[in-house]
Amino acid sequence: MTPAPVDTRVLAVANQKGGVGKTTTTVNLATALAACGKRVLIVDMDPQGNASTGLGIAPEKRSQGVYQVLVEDLALEEAETPTLVPGMDIVPSGVELSGAELELIALDRREYRMKHAVDQARGRYDFVLIDCPPALGLLTLNALVAADAVLVPLQAEFYALEGLSHLMRTIERVQRGLNPRLTLQGVVLTMFDRRNNLCEMVAADVRGHLGERVYQTVIPRNVRVSEAPSHGKPVLLYDLRCAGSQAYVRLAREILQREDGLAGRAAMAS
Repeated sequence: MTPAPVDTRVLAVANQKGGVGKTTTTVNLATALAACGKRVLIVDMDPQGNASTGLGIAPEKRSQGVYQVLVEDLALEEAETPTLVPGMDIVPSGVELSGAELELIALDRREYRMKHAVDQARGRYDFVLIDCPPALGLLTLNALVAADAVLVPLQAEFYALEGLSHLMRTIERVQRGLNPRLTLQGVVLTMFDRRNNLCEMVAADVRGHLGERVYQTVIPRNVRVSEAPSHGKPVLLYDLRCAGSQAYVRLAREILQREDGLAGRAAMAS
């Protein structure tokens, strides 16, 4: 029996600063959502392909991936690859994606190519998480145009708010010119060390600026989270009981609660 269509939520996991936990958040949040019974697709838009590596997708299994979807018009469904996680697939990234920025420039509707592809996934997945590269180029722009909302992993460090303000301005420009439905899904604080007073100060500052858009769940610094990708597994499969795994489970629950609240308000408004 064919599964009934679902309302699909497309989230771009973005921050132009590298090393803040975008890929780690994408992979482990997606795994936690799948563990909650959701159908999840990861789109690995980062030419480094770390999400694909972290899920154990060998290079020889990436011949059909994001590059072929963006540049060669391959149907998204043909590039979807199963992962170790039940209910979770990935569109992998290969080395050829590093040249896609230049090739996209010459293509028609270059900013909308991922949107056209991702729209094919609507109704088949509950969530599509797009792992963006650490830059605001055409790949990230394609992700923002395709997305319903942006999820921002933010490391609790001194320059956090400065980087966030740049990203917020980018989101506003995309809203005005290319994707008026795009919103800020939320900000999740990553690599959090409660022993560090600076982390607490930054968290208070970010919450003071953005209020409820900052998730209550914070992702701690955790060695098991760092070890998991080298084993080709999400941390929830590598060590479910560690602090990092439990934080991602709580984040998934918090996101699902917010989504239920949004759906309820939308139903009341209609």
